[in-house]
Amino acid sequence: MNARLRFDGITKTFPGVKALTNVSFEVAPGEIHALLGENGAGKSTLLRTLSGVAKPTSGEFYVDGVIAAFKRPEHARLAGIAMIHQELQQVPNLTVAQNMFLGHQIKSAGGMLVNRREQEKRAAEALAMIDPTIDPSVPIKTLKVAQRQIVEIARALLDKAKIIAMDEPTSSLTPAEFENLAKVIERLAGLGVSIIYVSHKMDEVFRICHRGTVMRDGNVVGTVDLKTTAEADVIAMMVGRELQHEEHNSFVKEDVRVDVRGLSSAVTHVRDVSFTVRRGEVLGIAGLVGSGRTELVRMLAGVDAIADGTIAIDGATLKLTDPRSAISAGIGLLPEERKREGIIPGRSVSVNMALPSLGKFSKSGIVRHGAIKSRANELLKRVNLRPFQIDRPIRLFSGGNQQKAIIARWLAAGSEILLFDEPTRGIDVGAKSEIYHLIENLAAEGKSIIVVSSELPEVIRLSDRVIVMRNGRIAAQLERQELSEQAIVAHAVGDAGLKTHSAKQEQAHV
Repeated sequence: MNARLRFDGITKTFPGVKALTNVSFEVAPGEIHALLGENGAGKSTLLRTLSGVAKPTSGEFYVDGVIAAFKRPEHARLAGIAMIHQELQQVPNLTVAQNMFLGHQIKSAGGMLVNRREQEKRAAEALAMIDPTIDPSVPIKTLKVAQRQIVEIARALLDKAKIIAMDEPTSSLTPAEFENLAKVIERLAGLGVSIIYVSHKMDEVFRICHRGTVMRDGNVVGTVDLKTTAEADVIAMMVGRELQHEEHNSFVKEDVRVDVRGLSSAVTHVRDVSFTVRRGEVLGIAGLVGSGRTELVRMLAGVDAIADGTIAIDGATLKLTDPRSAISAGIGLLPEERKREGIIPGRSVSVNMALPSLGKFSKSGIVRHGAIKSRANELLKRVNLRPFQIDRPIRLFSGGNQQKAIIARWLAAGSEILLFDEPTRGIDVGAKSEIYHLIENLAAEGKSIIVVSSELPEVIRLSDRVIVMRNGRIAAQLERQELSEQAIVAHAVGDAGLKTHSAKQEQAHV
């Protein structure tokens, strides 16, 4: 195999921490190569060194057999290496073309002004190779997330990239949008572009990747052929142990805690929604993106205004006017956009934990930080925060540990009703298992839980009962014995949509 990219003994040391140790593997021309491992395994650090953001302590990169030393990202770009981040590096108010030429604009003959017409022409040529429907002259903020991903890929083609590294490119995409992106990636591979693909979604990895290199604790565990290796074996390499298949455990009590009647939103398309949640029950909410899942839990959390209907807790009707009133009623939300809506990145884990219940930690208007730390020590141990550093800024923790801190937040607030919106998005397989156990433990304590998830196996694994949303309304309520991916999809898309969905699935497997 002639290597397009070769990592040769890459080591990266930070003060007191060895993030990468002698990392060596190769990526062939036209190969879609998965980079696998739990959060903290070293994947992001390796990609940062590859893209010129960080310099390796020792070791070398080779591109097409030639040693490559990158002192800054511009050097990596000129060597044909492009990086597509999970958090897209785009300026919302600029056009598609302007974003594609950020940092290396085409100037007019005099060299003083940007030649916008030429930029739009070249941007259109690059976009035509993968999605000619995108207009390079429109503001990029008007595009869907999936289209903005395509723009980043087209930008890489504009730079004649030989190697494109993609970090969690589908974390915000629907299954249909993933299929479209997969076709683009496969087309690029057919043109000889090498793809490094980072994702925690194992079904995606096995769907499109040829080989995978598994990392753990900054070391390469091995490189495997994903067409001949079982998923369970790859996961065991990632976590250092075999994850056992776990059955659903139910802790449902008879008494109804939450009773929702005829709920309609004042700001979204959610209409006439009625359901109950019992003590100790995990109620799943499934449906396609845009079906009203997130909009429903935002109403329950007091974030979005209610136009009509009632919400009763333990028989008492609530008046939810804002998130504070929901928190006072014992309702806690773990939002879908964890980084944007769930945390204050620069503050410590302990402070983030205490945010909704600062009144409990204050005396005469003065916050008692000692009391916060004492409670944080107790609750963050309970959720198994790793590393256990309660004064560390929460942004420095993995997604799974940030989620644990938010769970501890609602334990500190004394919340009895917990709303989990996409609880494991961007979280590795080992941390997923921990979050599942935490949800079950909370249910065992008698808390009422609502889980919204795009991952059907997750919904089925966790839920005692599932509501399926479609077009802002409840399409079906399925009991535990009725749960299957086929049943959920059938109700989510409807009879007409089911035929279309089935046809697309058949095409995807041809």
